[in-house]
Amino acid sequence: MAPLAAYHRLFQHVCVKLEPVLQRLDFSGQFKDVSDDDLKEMDSQISKLNAELQTLTQNCRQLDSELKELNNSLTTEEMTQEIKQLKEECSGFKTRLEKIKSAKNHVTPEEKEKVYKERNLYVKEWKKRKRLVSDMMNSILEGYPKSKKEFLEEVGVETDEDYKVTIPNI
Repeated sequence: MAPLAAYHRLFQHVCVKLEPVLQRLDFSGQFKDVSDDDLKEMDSQISKLNAELQTLTQNCRQLDSELKELNNSLTTEEMTQEIKQLKEECSGFKTRLEKIKSAKNHVTPEEKEKVYKERNLYVKEWKKRKRLVSDMMNSILEGYPKSKKEFLEEVGVETDEDYKVTIPNI
C-alpha cells in the first residue's frame, strides 16, 4: 500500500508543477482559420495526388518486372554461344546414331528374350536363396545371445545391404 500512496503523491506533485506550464501554452494563434471551401479543395487535391501516386507505383512495379525479366534473359552473345554448343551436341548425337545404325552386331528379338528369361531365372533364384539364408539365420538367432549384426560379423557373412545392393525387379 505504501508504494501506491507514494506514486499517488508523486503524480499530484507533477500535476501541480505542470499546470501553470500547460496554461501558458496556447496554440490557437499559431494556425490560421481555414474555410470549408479551402478544406474541400485540399481534399480534392489529396485525392488527385493519391490517384497519381497509385498510377506511378503501378507503372514502377510494371517496369521493375520488365527489368527483372530482361535481366534473367540471355544476351545475344550468350544465346549464340548456347546455340553453337547445342549444334555441336546434336552433331555428336547424329554421329553416334550413325555408328549404332551401321553396327553389324544387332541383337535379335529372340536373343533379347532369351537374355531376359535367364535374368528372371537368376533373380528368382537369388530371392529364393536370400529367403532361405534369412530363415536359417533367424532360427539360429532365436537361441543366440548376441544381436544379428554381431552374429553376422562373427560368422563372416556379408549381406546385400552391406554393399547397398538391391534385388532388381522382374
